[in-house]
Amino acid sequence: MSDLDETALGEWLAGNVAGFVGPFAIEKFAGGQSNPTYRIAAASGAYVLRRKPFGPILPSAHAVEREHQLIAALHPTGFPVARPYGLCEDPAVIGAPFYLMEMVEGRTFWDGALPGMLPGARTAVYEAIVDTLAALHSVDYADAGLGEYGKPGNYFQRQVARWSKQYRMSQTDEMPEVEKLIEWLPRTVPAQTRTSIVHGDFRIDNMIFATAEPRVLAVLDWELSTLGDPLADFSYFLMSWVTAPEGRSGVQGLTGPETGIPAIEAVVDRYCAATGRDGVPDLNWYFAYNLFRLTGIVQGIKKRIIDGNASSDQAAATVARLPGLAASAWHFARQAGA
Repeated sequence: MSDLDETALGEWLAGNVAGFVGPFAIEKFAGGQSNPTYRIAAASGAYVLRRKPFGPILPSAHAVEREHQLIAALHPTGFPVARPYGLCEDPAVIGAPFYLMEMVEGRTFWDGALPGMLPGARTAVYEAIVDTLAALHSVDYADAGLGEYGKPGNYFQRQVARWSKQYRMSQTDEMPEVEKLIEWLPRTVPAQTRTSIVHGDFRIDNMIFATAEPRVLAVLDWELSTLGDPLADFSYFLMSWVTAPEGRSGVQGLTGPETGIPAIEAVVDRYCAATGRDGVPDLNWYFAYNLFRLTGIVQGIKKRIIDGNASSDQAAATVARLPGLAASAWHFARQAGA
């Protein structure tokens, strides 16, 4: 039995999704601390439903409407996203707004070390990821109908202000490193030279790969997407290279010909070649920012646990990382001259 009103949902699906035929069964996906996600197995095929959490949430968080708008705009461009089938903004149907998309079948890599894979296969996977990110940053967002998807001006300036505010709204403890970052980051924001669609959480486990080849079939989890500085996504992706292997995206110390995982320099070179850049600026500021943002996100999860709204059993384990994230963010800020 799911936590959704299956009768009301069935009526909405039949009335709003072309080709939908019941009966159907619902299964909630494990993991994910933000927007609860379900597999719907129907007579007409398999679908995925993503909804906002039930209960009170921070303003601008969990914006499934924006996620749907983005994949609906990107899908016709050929960029790999799941096909969208419909958006329901009426919380009366299942208790929260939601959208429906196709179920993309393939491989998900949860561990960036890619255990059990040959070196050449690892290289091909990482090159496919870099090429996919470069393709995203090369999409003409105005042509795709996303010219109003983000605000003008410096993306990092807005994001530092946003995550400082989100942190304050969900703050439960005093963390000296975060206080120093809230003071230092806005004073040292780098200039923005390009604007693109920014995914906001671009990492290896947010992609589905083809079963038999190193090809990205769908990029998932667009909740934090906007228009902004493409270096936000690229530097966030590169965080894996300065993160110790933890069974997730971290590959620090694992790169080179023996493993096939490309060195950070090779990743930078490939991305720059695909996007027409002659290099990237010093990454320490960007690493400090990314870890500060992660601190804000995890602090939000901690507040949701306290409020009884967290949607994952893994939430508590994630929250345990909070002091380490803040300390690491301040470490990179020091490397950048703070």
